Amino acid sequence: MVPPVIGLTGGIGSGKSTALAAFERRGAAVLSSDDVVHRLYREADVAAAVVERFGRELLDEAGEVDRAILRERAAADPGGFSFLEGLIHPRIEGARTAWIDRQRGLQPPPPLLVCEVPLLFEVGLEAAFDAVLVVTASEGVRRARVQDRGQNFEHLASRQLPEQEKAGRASSYFTNDGDLEGLDAWVDERFEEFAVSTE
Repeated sequence: MVPPVIGLTGGIGSGKSTALAAFERRGAAVLSSDDVVHRLYREADVAAAVVERFGRELLDEAGEVDRAILRERAAADPGGFSFLEGLIHPRIEGARTAWIDRQRGLQPPPPLLVCEVPLLFEVGLEAAFDAVLVVTASEGVRRARVQDRGQNFEHLASRQLPEQEKAGRASSYFTNDGDLEGLDAWVDERFEEFAVSTE
């Protein structure tokens, strides 16, 4: 059988990466959009476009794009994030499609494919997946997690749909306020629900 493709999303600081790692431990093949973006910024044409827009000062000592500085520059530029989304999102979609094709071409393929996509609802990608799972958390918990990483919660959250709306549009959601055993149990249930035998 062809393994289904699940979209995993949620607000900033909700714990999507923790959930993605839990799916991987259970045998799912997983793809992190953040990892894809990290690779994309190493590509010469992408880096050149970013430098042309935001300046060479955002390159680190190795000549690679410093994403923390890039976020600051994009936030200070009225069209900065729109420019980055136009540059990066089509490439992410291309990378994800190629990854799905590669995984489904394996013999045997994995029992489940899970793609973590932070702005899944915001860019209208629901139809690209067999189901959409949401990891959410209360605002105070998400704010603390984001600030612990030295990021601006208000700015990042303002570009995302409200958590309640995401949860309401999901096939299933989990409120991840720190109960890791509960999160693991939810992932177990979702894995059993969606994974297929591919042997």
